[in-house]
Order: sequence, then structure tokens, then C-alpha cells
Amino acid sequence: MNYKNLIFDLDGTLWDSRATIIKIWNDVLSKRQLIQQELKPDDMNQYMGLLAHDILKDMLPGISDLQIEELLSEVVAQENKISRIQGGILYPGVEDTLKSLANTHNLFIVSNCQDGYIESFLEYYQFNTLFVDFESHGRTQKTKSENIHLLMERNGLSIENSIYIGDTQTDYNSAASNELPFIFCDYGFGKLSKPHEAQVSTLSDLKNYI
Repeated sequence: MNYKNLIFDLDGTLWDSRATIIKIWNDVLSKRQLIQQELKPDDMNQYMGLLAHDILKDMLPGISDLQIEELLSEVVAQENKISRIQGGILYPGVEDTLKSLANTHNLFIVSNCQDGYIESFLEYYQFNTLFVDFESHGRTQKTKSENIHLLMERNGLSIENSIYIGDTQTDYNSAASNELPFIFCDYGFGKLSKPHEAQVSTLSDLKNYI
């Protein structure tokens, strides 16, 4: 099957920003004495791809919505600022694969991240010209499924020649709700509840499916 439009998740699919992000979370939570010991990068694995509001709810049981709003305001501002400077780690084959695909396909990103985070990724690696469009929960306050639909509608993408690429069950569910085929990145942070035929161990393996 030939897919012209490739819609990517970000964290766990294109890059790993945990080392950068964890320092910010530790700083913000520690100075408010909300954690007893510093978080480690692996502590974030279970949360990657989830909404920041839901992460804090799970991480800090009993926290109020007002506290969450205050924490997120600081975390988001710091993440967007520092990610532009320190970036994250690209997975093997990502840069060459994206640059090659951009010559023959339309590339997009839909992520559950805050507004400004995708921009930080694109700016740090100077990938702005590779992607046609992107959407995030932070910008729309919509679910990933809704944002995929919004991006497809905005760019006139058809189901027949589009595909979503991600690393979590949420990614799979969001693609399925839009009747999109899905490619699972098994090197990321998530696992699927059932085996999935279309999966890659490096992004360069996409050529086997698109």
C-alpha cells in the first residue's frame, strides 16, 4: 500500500527527551516539596504520551486542580524554553529517514504535548521545512484522536492514503478511531495490548510498509 501522508507521534517515536524534561519536573516539584526523592528518566516511561494533567493526577494523588494549573504553567514554560536549547535524543535513523521521506511524502506530527513543544523539536533539529503541519493537545485542548481528525480535515487528507505512526496503545486507538492504518514503533515507551503486524524497530524500516 502506498501512503502519501505520514502522521507521526513525537515522544517515543521521533525522539527521547526524558533526560531534559526530568530535570525540569524535579526542579518544579522539589522546590514545592511535592516529591521526597528525585524522579529518574525511567520513572517517566509509563507517562510518556499522556496528558500532563493526567500525569500529575497519577503522580501526586489528591492534588487540586488549582495546584495542577500552577505546576503546569511553570513546567510548560520551562520545557519549551529549555527544549529549544538542549533538545532531546533522536532515535537511530530518524534524521536520515525524515529527510528522505520529505522528498516523496507529506509529513505531519500529532502529539499530546503542550503548545510549543513540537515547535521546540522542530527548531532544535532544524526540521521545520520537513513537516507540512502539526497539532498538539496544548494548542487545541482536544484528544489525540480529535487532533488527528482536525489535522486531516485542515490539510484535506484522505483515509485511503494516510497512516499514523506511534509507540503507544493511545496512538493505536487514536488511529483506529479515525479509521487510519497504524505502524507501531516497538523501540518507544509503550506496548500494545495485542500483537500488531505492522511494526518497526527503527524508523528506517518504514520503507517496508509505506
